[in-house]
Amino acid sequence: MTTDTRIEDWDSYSAGLRARGRELTALHPELMKGFGALSRGAATTQHLDAKTREMIALAVAVTTRCEGCIDAHARKAKAAGATKEEIAEALGVAIALNAGAALTYSLHVLDAMDGTGQG
Repeated sequence: MTTDTRIEDWDSYSAGLRARGRELTALHPELMKGFGALSRGAATTQHLDAKTREMIALAVAVTTRCEGCIDAHARKAKAAGATKEEIAEALGVAIALNAGAALTYSLHVLDAMDGTGQG
């Protein structure tokens, strides 16, 4: 059984992003050239295959809450042969890292509380 939890229609969302991206390219072509160069550079690796890069990208996309990144890299991961099971394991890393970040920042709260009113 498949349950649909999508907030958006991902195909329409992707098309909308591409259209707005073309608009931004017209408004600021050098910015988009730089972004394109950065993306191409990150995709040019000697030690990681495309599937591994895309699973890392998906985990990062989740931790940074970037829906456009999720859209792009889910498509690329699928094209690179990543299975749902492999992606689920990569997402497990993202979930653990988000929990770890919350824990670390919680410790900062304790530090701030200890420092409040002192000085």
